[in-house]
Amino acid sequence: MVKGGRKGCSCPAFLRKNWLLLSTVAAVLLGIGVGMLVREYGKLSNLDKFYFSFPGEVLMRMLKLIILPLIISSMITGVAALDSSVSGKIGLRAVIYYFCTTVIAVILGIVLVVTIKPGVPQTANEIDRVGSTPEVNTVDAMLDLIRNMFPENLVQACFQQYKTKREKVEATTGVDKNSSAFTEEPVTTATTAGASENKTQEYKIVGVYSDGINVLGLIVFCLVFGMVIGKMGEKGQVLVDFFNALNEATMRIVQIIMWYMPIGIVFLIAGKIIEVEDWEIFRKLGLYMATVLSGLAIHSIVILPLIYLIIVRKNPFRFAMGMAQALLTALMISSSSATLPVTFRCAEEKNLIDKRITRFVLPVGATINMDGTALYEAVAAVFIAQLNDLELDIGQIVTISVTATAASIGAAGVPQAGLVTMVIVLSAVGLPAEDVTLIIAVDWLLDRFRTMVNVLGDAFGTGIVEKLSKKELAQMDVTSEVNIVNPFAMETILDNDETETKKSYVNGGFAVDKSDTISFTQTSQF
Repeated sequence: MVKGGRKGCSCPAFLRKNWLLLSTVAAVLLGIGVGMLVREYGKLSNLDKFYFSFPGEVLMRMLKLIILPLIISSMITGVAALDSSVSGKIGLRAVIYYFCTTVIAVILGIVLVVTIKPGVPQTANEIDRVGSTPEVNTVDAMLDLIRNMFPENLVQACFQQYKTKREKVEATTGVDKNSSAFTEEPVTTATTAGASENKTQEYKIVGVYSDGINVLGLIVFCLVFGMVIGKMGEKGQVLVDFFNALNEATMRIVQIIMWYMPIGIVFLIAGKIIEVEDWEIFRKLGLYMATVLSGLAIHSIVILPLIYLIIVRKNPFRFAMGMAQALLTALMISSSSATLPVTFRCAEEKNLIDKRITRFVLPVGATINMDGTALYEAVAAVFIAQLNDLELDIGQIVTISVTATAASIGAAGVPQAGLVTMVIVLSAVGLPAEDVTLIIAVDWLLDRFRTMVNVLGDAFGTGIVEKLSKKELAQMDVTSEVNIVNPFAMETILDNDETETKKSYVNGGFAVDKSDTISFTQTSQF
């Protein structure tokens, strides 16, 4: 039946198999059309625009709702299913792949922006500034990254991230010990030249918590937790089974959300088109946008597929087509973390990637693999330097490359996190941080395309890591078939066609395993 349908390429079979992708594409086109019509003839007030976007907001909330159980269950089951040495090798391969592709993306962005020179024909005064500059200190941001890897409260990490703020210490004011915000230590001093004397301004660091899932902290905890219960053998099997069931239930909820996705996307796109106030800014920043988009296109159409082709020796574009639903979702909602449920579904069901790889690699990739963001930050930094008529030397360009790579890894997988890391990159080479407001007006659009590239990079990473880990995965399959519970145990298998009972001598006790029935252990008392 299936083979015959494939040979005939019947239209009903194709529609049945790809209905979600086709309906999402139709929703994108319909959303653009509705947005243009309502913008032209609707004349909606700000309140009407807010209500109009409500179905799209519901879709975003549904996808964000599922992030937490998906990351926790997939990471724990993925790591627990792997031997500790195997998980270490897979993790190392994934990190090396992420690092290499990010560095390539940064170099590509710098080469394009230096060649095209989008900021040379105009100056910073010709472009309208929008929004405000995020207050970011490079050292504090990097330290916060490490702090968030080790959250002090696991429950709080599910909805809040740690962030440090600098507050000036007045000479006459003491530190209030009863303050709800806690002070860690005086951090730095700044010397300012007054009219007749130098005054030293002291700061204190105040720890505060901002809303948002601490994905990095949860991943570190789940990584360690999964390794521990994986080594516990039968004692940890109960927890492994629980998280496997949680992962399966989560993926079924994702399938339910998929039915609503086309409706939400129509209003998400239409609402965004209606919200845009000034389309003139797109003309002023047209060359800059073209530089970023061309860099993203080259990276996603040439570089990533070429790496996949060289290592995996399979058609990369067929693989990318299997991820089309996830790529469209990333384009619409501009969040790699919120796209994670769809990425899992496409990688496992369409491209048939081993679940032990996807569960381990994808959550990590959604957090630290930011090819598109790194390329965008490199282009934006050099563009702002060109607007200010500043010639960057080789040292400053290398600094931008290194900082953009490091900052993109630290960027959370949430919308417009690139703006915060952008300030870090600008500060590293002495460019005015307030100039980030020059590009905020078009950031919402570029953010969607770079998120799509981030998700594509994560997806190709699963295929590449699976190929490189084929030998270890095959060894694990053989080991699981032999059913060794303990390397020091002597196992005797009694073949019986009726009962298929296995008896193992494990740690001084007899374990009885009756195929898929409940297994129990009776431990001797000697």
